[in-house]
Amino acid sequence: MKISALPQVMIEPVVRAALLEDLGRAGDLTTDSIVPAGTQVRTALVARQLGVVAGLDFTAAAFRLIDPAIEVAIALPDGSRLRPGDLIATISGPARGILTAERTALNFLCHLSGIASATRGIADAIEGTKAQVCCTRKTMPGLRFAQKYAVRVGGGSNHRFGLDDAVLIKDNHVAIAGGVRAAVERARAGVGHLVKIELEVDTLAQLEEALSLQVDAVLLDNMDPDMLRQAVAMVDGRAITEASGRIRPDTAPAIAASGVDLLSVGWLTHSATVLDVGLDFVQK
Repeated sequence: MKISALPQVMIEPVVRAALLEDLGRAGDLTTDSIVPAGTQVRTALVARQLGVVAGLDFTAAAFRLIDPAIEVAIALPDGSRLRPGDLIATISGPARGILTAERTALNFLCHLSGIASATRGIADAIEGTKAQVCCTRKTMPGLRFAQKYAVRVGGGSNHRFGLDDAVLIKDNHVAIAGGVRAAVERARAGVGHLVKIELEVDTLAQLEEALSLQVDAVLLDNMDPDMLRQAVAMVDGRAITEASGRIRPDTAPAIAASGVDLLSVGWLTHSATVLDVGLDFVQK
């Protein structure tokens, strides 16, 4: 699947902020005092473990913002599967700029590649079913668009980008409203006709009530595979079904086999392990 690149106007502000945080008030004291001005080097971004690469535009932006003379030649674009030792990209140009941007560039690349790799692990595990893996709003502040992009790169799909995308009625909303029906009716009266409504349910009885209210999607929370199969049978195509709760590569196949449409996985963005990528100097 081809993933559309993010516009530079979205990427540059977060990369610029990260560089400014690192440079502080005096710049790169270590590099500027050790590396002679005018020194040119050639370096390589190299994978150190299996995974999927994501975030190269963020990496390139970090080098370019520090010094436009730095050249980034990508060998394996976002979405490529990696093996240890694979050359991802070559970074050439002024040594000072490359060393100054290195950590910020790698922070974005390793983090986003970790998300893409984790997503790919679940997508591979449920291959052959109709289910898709999707992320949540459990993202790092300021990085939601980047993290959700990495999920797409890894073969997943995106849930809401924010609270204004759609209505998702959860247990606290139901408790405050005084019941499922009241919550759904208030939501329907309070939003436009193009806004979809999803309702979180924990039991089959709640699901039956949700279906009677003709919601667009149901979030089947913490149901085991047997209950999920019953829920999917009850829904019978009348709403989108989304499973959530304790979904990992080892549990995902049984959950997907229940027939649900989506597997919602929060840890993809809030707890995915970074992918180890290094910047190595290439001998001339």
